[in-house]
Amino acid sequence: MTLYASTPLTDLLTALFAEAGATAEVAETTASILVEGDLLGHHTHGVKLAKGYLNDLRAGNACGDHRQLALTESSPVAAMIDGHYVLGPYLVTRALAHARQAADGFGIGIVTLKRSHHIACLAAYLRPLVEQGLVPIVLSSDPAVASVAPYGGTTPVYTPDPLAIGIPGREHPLLIDVSMSSITNGTVNKTRAEGGKLAHPAILTNRGTVSDDPEDFFTTPPGSILPLGGQAFGHKGFALGLMVEALTSALGGFGRKDAPTQWGASATVMVIDPARFGGTQAFLDETDFLARQCLDSERVDPEVPVRLPGQSGLAKRQRYLRDGIPLPGDVVDALREAVAGSSLAEGDLSRSLGL
Repeated sequence: MTLYASTPLTDLLTALFAEAGATAEVAETTASILVEGDLLGHHTHGVKLAKGYLNDLRAGNACGDHRQLALTESSPVAAMIDGHYVLGPYLVTRALAHARQAADGFGIGIVTLKRSHHIACLAAYLRPLVEQGLVPIVLSSDPAVASVAPYGGTTPVYTPDPLAIGIPGREHPLLIDVSMSSITNGTVNKTRAEGGKLAHPAILTNRGTVSDDPEDFFTTPPGSILPLGGQAFGHKGFALGLMVEALTSALGGFGRKDAPTQWGASATVMVIDPARFGGTQAFLDETDFLARQCLDSERVDPEVPVRLPGQSGLAKRQRYLRDGIPLPGDVVDALREAVAGSSLAEGDLSRSLGL
């Protein structure tokens, strides 16, 4: 598999977004977040998304001008951003910066986003804040998409509704990025494109039976993705999905009731400073103790250690920064298509990456 160095990959994406009309600030931030997703191993939500983002920019379904967003502060710790479909990685980064500033003064900051374009890999936003000893939280839904049915129903109503949180630790910081559904839309689409079957029966057919065939999701009426917990315990994932919907679309006052059609997101971010609560050192003492207890737990399989959330991704990141990112074939194909539709097709940046 070809390895791709992160810096020229970021530079190429930045140039592509700029050519498609994004300001330098939006182009650079979006490119960095997409590459960060691949550095952490989240290939369905990294560079592969660039093609769709570029198409939406050119079609006017996404905005690349950061000056179009509108930020309204309602208190020293709370704010809302109407993103007007500015590219989501920029909006989330901007929202986290605002929340981080509030946390500096008051211990916590919260910003909700409405009318954002797609926000990519949630885990990609966490590390910089965790390294500062802060706790970032990101929640997201897409009010234009329905792919998960409520527990006990078969009609899709909401999205996988991921939640990400970064937890500082001296030795083992945690990067948690989980959906409130059994699998994601990206996994279903990728498996279907490969002509394969899912690893587990995570699809609920329109007849109310479970399936491992992604084609059962694309029927008429459509199938759905099972809530987190599956048929046995999906009431828990359903409840958590409703929580994410409330803390994103409902909090921002724009969601499914408005019937949007553009690819996008409702999102809410929070930043918490442990120093303003029990104290940073006490916080780290506790998270370090808990992480060590988990790692020292008696193993189910003696050959397979317990793995903490984010541990694998951070190890990949170090390796990929050193050796290059091993992008899957479908990601490279999407990147080649994005480059082919630009003036950079024969440029130095694309040639240096073998594109």
